Amino acid sequence: MFLAYAAHKTFTVYQMDVKSAFLNGLLEEEVYFEQPPGFEQKTIGDKVYKLKKALYGLKQAPRAWYDTLSQFLTDNGFTKGKVDRTLFRIQDGEKLLLVQIYVDDIIFGSTNKELCDKFSNLMQGTFEMSMMGELTFFLGLQVKQLKDGTFISQTKYTRDLMKKFGMEEKSSVKIPMNTSVKMDMDADGKPVDQTRYRALIGSLLYLTASRPDITFAVGICARFQSAPKESHMTAAKRILRYLKGCQEVGLWYPKECGFKLIGYSDSDYAGCRVDRKSTSRTCQMLGNRLVSWFSKKQNSIATFTAEAEYIAAGNCCAQVLWMRQQLRDYEIEEKEIPIIFCDNISAINIAQNPVHHNRTKHIEIRHHFLRDCVSKRKIEISFVPSQDQLADIFTKPLSSETFALIRARLGIMHIE
Repeated sequence: MFLAYAAHKTFTVYQMDVKSAFLNGLLEEEVYFEQPPGFEQKTIGDKVYKLKKALYGLKQAPRAWYDTLSQFLTDNGFTKGKVDRTLFRIQDGEKLLLVQIYVDDIIFGSTNKELCDKFSNLMQGTFEMSMMGELTFFLGLQVKQLKDGTFISQTKYTRDLMKKFGMEEKSSVKIPMNTSVKMDMDADGKPVDQTRYRALIGSLLYLTASRPDITFAVGICARFQSAPKESHMTAAKRILRYLKGCQEVGLWYPKECGFKLIGYSDSDYAGCRVDRKSTSRTCQMLGNRLVSWFSKKQNSIATFTAEAEYIAAGNCCAQVLWMRQQLRDYEIEEKEIPIIFCDNISAINIAQNPVHHNRTKHIEIRHHFLRDCVSKRKIEISFVPSQDQLADIFTKPLSSETFALIRARLGIMHIE
């Protein structure tokens, strides 16, 4: 969200690192520790030390550091986000400074360069900091800030994956999962090394932070980590072969494309061949910037397609409303009603019809909040043709042409 907003407002984002961050945290509780081996003072006997500040290894250390930094920023005029508690902002007329904190890594940006310099001097005057300059690498993500937008990728990590799993000499493929593949437990299949399979799946899951195009395929393969077979390993390695042909692809956040909040919702009815549960898959966009996506198996078995689609739309609605609240931390008040696009007319009719029918009464009460949100005009649900359903890429294997088209529309591309 922070980088999407920075791209929208066309300001440069900078990064700084706090040295020994946890040692700055002031403790509220009474904590004692024994004299460290090799540093005992024999004159004080068996006495222990009482800590005033946190140490690395203490359970209280992360919270103590956050409380100390949070108090310091609020004392200096910053306002804490009401939804995102790690976001701080300060306004000076039309000048705006945003600060995002992740433990000891801090990124910040402003519409005015002087505010960035003042903040940098303020932090360095109180804490031991190291300025990293313009943001280029953050939490494993490579960030490239260009004149017309921001590009986020994990190119180096992808190349390392190719070496780690011996895929450098393998041929590449155009799609991460073949459309004819139907994965199940494969009880008669040959078992493979469970540790290696789990390592591969874990590595691919980390990569989905900037590669939504492999989310579906990785999610399917991740279901078989308890007893992986050769068929599962083959499917997982196909994802690596797909990545080999597009290692430099990432998320593109263009500067000028509006900031309207839009959601796409889809579901694969009874898609899991093991328990026949459906999976909700949604994505949310700010203008043309993909900022949120998820894939989650539904808790109960849906008895018909519309029910599975309706539950998926409910999950998407919850995420959209949460994002709408979060935008207020950036002083953006959405005047237009956010739209959720769904390609199932029956699910749309259930959401828009205030009358409860026998066919819908068994759907859990918590999923009917979508209908409540529609009736209160908090959200609008609209039909989208299947060929324009961007959430399809998270729902099922697609042909190479359709896959490439949706991937491009989501802003997943290569930027020189």
